[in-house]
Amino acid sequence: MSKEKPAARSAKRGRRIGEPAYQRIVNALTSRIAHGIYRPGGQLPTEAQLRLEFGVSPMTIRRAISILLDRGLVSTTQGKGTFVRSLDLGEAVFRLQEVTDQWAAGDSVHVQLLEASIAPATERVAHVLRLAPGTRTIYLQRLLLREGTPIVYHREHVVYDETRPLIEAQLQITSLEGLLRGTVGAALPSGELSIQAMSLGARAAELLRMPQGAPAFCLEHVFSDFDGLPVSWGWFLCRADQFRLSTHLGPHVDDQAPSDTRKGEHAP
Repeated sequence: MSKEKPAARSAKRGRRIGEPAYQRIVNALTSRIAHGIYRPGGQLPTEAQLRLEFGVSPMTIRRAISILLDRGLVSTTQGKGTFVRSLDLGEAVFRLQEVTDQWAAGDSVHVQLLEASIAPATERVAHVLRLAPGTRTIYLQRLLLREGTPIVYHREHVVYDETRPLIEAQLQITSLEGLLRGTVGAALPSGELSIQAMSLGARAAELLRMPQGAPAFCLEHVFSDFDGLPVSWGWFLCRADQFRLSTHLGPHVDDQAPSDTRKGEHAP
């Protein structure tokens, strides 16, 4: 008959084939935090206790704890131990990839070029792009349509460069991927992005088939070259009814708690 201790047997039941030992420990502790076995402010088992339970080396335990630290799930206090952190709303992170994924979610998106013209920079455009007022720029207007429904109106001012056939290139952009790559620009190393709520003006509302004043969100972008000089300034005006940003706070685990989750047990 096996004399293996219950805790060690419990840990092994949650093991996945080919899963590194440190990852198994991370998954187990994350699940226990998510299910309230280790509560915010509560202390995790000591390194010696975790070594005994999982049957691993001190280095493996430390690597697992380091990952939990990086994920913001725990904090350590010298000489006292490792403690579960409380949720901090200020640490919420939203990724713009979620927005661009929604633009093409499940369907192909068609990019319609409405205008590509050379125009003198107004004082406002000249200020952002660091040009003299009246300097030639390229003004672009595009519409993103999903199954014939307009979802995004894009306007952009680009510094004119007679060595770059920019207008001809823009005429060939018909896919979402091409638009995103073309807007960010090849070999542009930096940019600034900001999002704000807004109400649609007459022109944008008409193109997006929405009432004037309807809610939208505006993704403003400024992209710069390797010398730090702005080369592009534009706005994605997105229908509010077409997009949603969401994120997750706290430990992220599978819906099904692993078999080594010890319900009802509390941290020492």
